[in-house]
Parts: sequence; structure tokens; C-alpha cells
Amino acid sequence: MNSRLTAILQELMASDTVVTSDHLARKVDVTSRTIRDDLKQLERLLLSNGASINSIRGKGYELEVQEEQEFRKFLQQTFQQKHDSEAFQPNLPEERVKYLIRRLLLAEGYLKLDDLSDEIHISKSTIQNDLKSVKEILKEYGIALEKRPNYGLKIKGSEVKLRFCMSEYIFDRSGEGSPNTALTSELSSLAGEKELSEIWKIIIEQIEENDITLSDIAINNLFVHIAIAYKRITSGYHVKLYKADLKEIITQKEYIVAKKIVQKAEQVLQVKFPPVEIAYIAIHLLGTKMITTSNMSEQEIGNVLEDEVYQLTIAVLDAIEERLHLGIRHDTELIMGLGLHLKPAINRYRYGMNIRNPMLEDIKVNYQVAFEAGIIAGLALEEHFGAKIDENEIGYLALHIGAAMERRKLESGPKRCLIVCASGMGSAQLLNYKVQAKFGSKIKVMGTTEFYKLNQVDFENVDFVISSIPIRESLPVPVIEVNTILGEGDLQKIEGFIQENQTSVSQYVKEGLVFLQKPLASTQEVLEYLVHQVMEKGLAEEGFLEAVLQRESMAPTSFGNSVAIPHPISPLTPQTFLAFCTLEKPIVWGDKKVQFVCLLSVEKESNEDFQNMYNMLGKIVDNNELVQRLLKAKTYTEFLRNLL
Repeated sequence: MNSRLTAILQELMASDTVVTSDHLARKVDVTSRTIRDDLKQLERLLLSNGASINSIRGKGYELEVQEEQEFRKFLQQTFQQKHDSEAFQPNLPEERVKYLIRRLLLAEGYLKLDDLSDEIHISKSTIQNDLKSVKEILKEYGIALEKRPNYGLKIKGSEVKLRFCMSEYIFDRSGEGSPNTALTSELSSLAGEKELSEIWKIIIEQIEENDITLSDIAINNLFVHIAIAYKRITSGYHVKLYKADLKEIITQKEYIVAKKIVQKAEQVLQVKFPPVEIAYIAIHLLGTKMITTSNMSEQEIGNVLEDEVYQLTIAVLDAIEERLHLGIRHDTELIMGLGLHLKPAINRYRYGMNIRNPMLEDIKVNYQVAFEAGIIAGLALEEHFGAKIDENEIGYLALHIGAAMERRKLESGPKRCLIVCASGMGSAQLLNYKVQAKFGSKIKVMGTTEFYKLNQVDFENVDFVISSIPIRESLPVPVIEVNTILGEGDLQKIEGFIQENQTSVSQYVKEGLVFLQKPLASTQEVLEYLVHQVMEKGLAEEGFLEAVLQRESMAPTSFGNSVAIPHPISPLTPQTFLAFCTLEKPIVWGDKKVQFVCLLSVEKESNEDFQNMYNMLGKIVDNNELVQRLLKAKTYTEFLRNLL
């Protein structure tokens, strides 16, 4: 089964609803007609392996499994063949890009386009198109693609950068727990399987003996990097470090552990690692150190953390609070957690090490506000280190911030209200009892008062006011106006407030901000078009586009499922709005295909809770069927009906 059929099967398996041929065509970058042919071929394969594909007229396709055990056995064989086969041919654009990067990284000299074209059975023009993506990816690692007439292509970059890139693109590091997940055909060609298993044991023994705690992913990374070091040393290449850096690393405990690992590895691999290579392995141990601690006060944390780390942590939290007002600045657990994360991270930033975050996509979709706070933290760190902080690191920062946000929700307790009534104490108490009976622990009534005594009230401990009379004067808290005898509509008003003061999504969806099936061909075109539209309506000012582009430069806002949700780096506009745009054809946005775009802007210095809005956007990202309906909508009414 080729990779395209595999991708189609994976998509059918992953969906709990009917999948359209248009969606499948976009996923594997072919026409709907080709997809229909592929589905027939896949159906023939599945029929003899316990499953079938149901075609539902006017809707699409779904996978039906009749014999679970037989189908599971087929899957195991299929995916094993896919990963083990050396003759595996890359068909999808992203597969070709990875293949080209691997070939370039492993090549001893120049590679000719004609040879590459013959290797993967595609045209020279397709290869040239794929090389654009290859260049962009290599650029992120500080590696250039050199083209020389009559010779071909070759990559150029520092040995450290080349090695980091190799660790990401040559080896499969998605698994955890054993070296087998990293023993791809390329890795086992560097050394024998027996030797590599020995290296794995050496790493585990040494980190346990020396009380160094590493995550499973970090152990895999270290294992893979030792294999890369072995290949590069035997090829005559060595990592270069500044003498001052080398001197500093040698004094660390991690260097001693790295030395022990290397000494044992030398015996197994029969190769001599120079001191600079030992230092390089020590950097991995320094860069992935994990420390745990108990609760402390801010002052105690300041005494425990090194001054640079503590000051940096506070600077990051100040930047987040200034822009997003999350109320987590003095969360001591966050200060300690973030500080302990930044302590080893400083070593990564110093040496330009990359860090892989397998949870990144889930974090971006499920913790959108926390990820935005992570972006702001990343900007503060970039300013401090003068080096770009990539989105994998931002994802880890977002986890700490997200945990603090959840803690704050738990600690916030019931909403505190004051009841105002002009009809006397009896009716005020009636309101009180009705509210308590309906909302129980969700609301704490702080007291009742007459209107004329409002100027004597201290609102420090009041979240909102429930009043049976109109209050024209401005109060420091929201006022909910109700009838003396609470009706269903009055109760719904109060319910709406106590649910975290969440706002209705519908108030941000306006006809003048929905643009359907537009012929825009790039991320830049889409953003310029949408920003122009909102500026024309007076919703944003000069500098808004720059803020949106700055946010994109930190991490693309494409979330998968053809959806992108661009927004400025921090709240800028006087009001909150959503501007929607669907495209005639998908475009490449970051590393994903996008056809549905929602430009989001949150009111600056707003205290509103926009969780309903973020939940709605999250549902769009998760729901393929909904996205397909929205893409087909030709009128605002049709679009709104599907959205809400």
C-alpha cells in the first residue's frame, strides 16, 4: 500500500464523521477524481482484511470495520512495511520535502536535480518547487542550500546546526522508552544494532547512577545524538565550540557524566571521541535537566533560584500580565515552575539547541490563551538572549501558564453579589432567597441595600450587583437589572454572568466581516485583505497588520483541518471582533494547508472572559464536517447558520 493510500486510510480512521472526497483531496494534494480511484483501490485491499469503505451519497465516505482482529493485523503489517521498507517512495509533498532534506544531510558531496528526480520518480519542476520548502526549513536551522552549475546542490552550515537538523529529520524520534523507536534503517546503518543497544544501556545506567533525571524524549534525543556524533567523527567532522564555552562546560557535573558515557561508548564503537564531543553531549544533559521542588514564598524562590533566572522569570511574568491581564503574576507555583524550566533552558538558548515538543499541536488548539501568553514570554526571552525562541519551547512555557490559569479558576470561588431593591427589606430578602435557591454555591450574596445607600458601599469584595431598579450612575462593578419577582429571563441574565462572565459568540459575528470564497493565493494576501477590510470599518488602526505579522513570525496560526486563526501579538483594538474569510482554493500557511481563516482581535485591557469564543474556535479546528459546510457556504445567512 503506497503512502497516499495510507494517508487516506489514516484520515478515514481518525474521523468520527463522514469524510468528503474534497477534504481527502486537499489532505493528500491530488484531485477529487484521483481520490475516487484511490478509494476504489483501497476498498479492494480492505475487503480481504476485515473492513470496507461505505460511500454515502451526497455526503462522502466512512470506514466500517467488520472483523476487528483481522483489520488490526492488517494495520500492523501495513505500517511496519511502510517504516521498514527501504524502497519506500515519497508521494506526498511533505514526504518529498523530508526525503530531500535527509538526502542532502547525508550526501558526501553535491546532488544533481536530475538524479533526485529519477530517484523519486517525479518531474524536475516538482523537485524545484519542493526545494522552496526545503530551503525555508533549512533556514530555520541556520543552514544554506548552495547551488553550483554542473555540480548540483549541497548544504552549508556549522557542524552544530547540521547535527541538530539531522537529529530532527533523519531519525524517527516519535516513540519513547526504548532504542527500537530510533533504530530506523538510517540509524542502524551507522552502527550495528547490538552496539546501539549497548549505547542505550550505557546512557540509562549513567543517568541513574549519577541521579540525573531526563524525560523519555530527552533520553531518545541523547541516544540519537551520540549516533550522529559517531557518524560525523568517522567522516572526519567535529563540532566547534568557543574555548570559553568549553572551559565553562568542563567544570559542570554533567561533563563528568558525559565523559563516563563517552568512555564506555568508545569501547563499544571502537572510536575516539575528542573532548569537544564530550562537551557537546554534556550540553544535552545540561539542557534537559529536570528539577522538582516544594511550595515556597516568592522571597524564598528568589533565594533558591540564581539571580539571572529569577529576574528573567519575573520579567516574563510582568510582560504577560501587562498585555493579557491574566491575574497569575504572583502565583508562586508558576514562578518556581517557570524558573526551574528556564534554568536548563538558558543552556539550550546559549548553544542554539532545538527542543522537540510532541504535545505542541494539542497545546495550540486546546490552550489558545495560554499559548498566546507563551508567545509573549518568548518575545521577552528573545529580547534577553538575542536569539529566536521557537514554538516548541513556547509550547512548554504555555503548559506552565495554562496550569496557573486553571489554578486561578479553582481558587476564584463563587461570584460575590450585592442586591439592591427599592421595595423594602421584604422584597430584597425574597430576591436573596430566590437567587440562593437557584444558584446555590455559585453565588455568595454579600448583603442587601437600598438604592440611596449605594454611595456607602465598599465594592472591594463585590463582583456584581443585582438590582430591581435602574441604576444610571456608573458603578465599579457590572449591574444586572431584574424584576422584583424573578422571572426565567432574569435568571438567565444572572446565569450568563456567573458562568465566568462569558460572552455570547454571536455578538462578534457580523455580516460586514464575513467574506466568502475569495480568490486569494497566499498568507500575506489574505492578511492584507482582511486587515484592509477591518480598517475600512474603523475597527483597527495603522500598525495592526504589523502586529498580526509579528505574531505569525513567532509561530504560524494554522491549526490543521484547513483552519488558521491569525491575530495581533497583543490586544490592540477598542473592541473585540472576528472577521471570517473562506478561500476558493487552499493555500500554504506555515506548514499546513488552509482554506478557512478567522482574524481575531480582542479588546485591549478587557476584563471579559472570552472562553465561549475560544471554545467555538476550538470546535471549528476539531470538526472537519463543520469546516466543509462553512467552506461551501455562499451567503452570510448560510454561513451563520452553520457556524452557530
